[in-house]
Amino acid sequence: MQELHIVLVEPQIPQNTGNIARTCAATGAKLHIVQPMGFSIDDKKLKRAGLDYWHLLDITYYRNTEDFFQRNTGAFFYFTTKGRNRYSDVAYPEKAYLVFGREDAGLDETLLFQHPGDCVRIPMINGARSLNLSNTVAVGAYEVLRQWGFPHLQGQGELTKFCWDEAPGGR
Repeated sequence: MQELHIVLVEPQIPQNTGNIARTCAATGAKLHIVQPMGFSIDDKKLKRAGLDYWHLLDITYYRNTEDFFQRNTGAFFYFTTKGRNRYSDVAYPEKAYLVFGREDAGLDETLLFQHPGDCVRIPMINGARSLNLSNTVAVGAYEVLRQWGFPHLQGQGELTKFCWDEAPGGR
């Protein structure tokens, strides 16, 4: 059974975490938050960013990274600007953990040095420091889901007022 896990290590910005929670809820990915966080979980900005998706979210909290790794097994992929592999060149297994670091510091380099083959990066131009964390999570999550054929996700929508054939320009 395919399982996508999004892991946030010490997130600092509530709006990012709320946006990521919404992405997880909309895709069925499980969210793991490794503490400490830079905000409280009842932060209004966090809840506002997630809007009304909280009931769809499967979320687990951990005291620290040691607690997280003791309680989880699987294939871990560390998203970092220091990675040598492109995120899109990886073949993601049926149970994949995408691990993301703090907005201001990324993942601890000790962890990256221990797993160099599992460090992936999203290509950017020289001089660009990084993408926003919530955007990075969305890019990574949807690449995994694309490779898996978007399991359990609705692939087509419908217009509510017009028929496609009657819309200006047709299909």
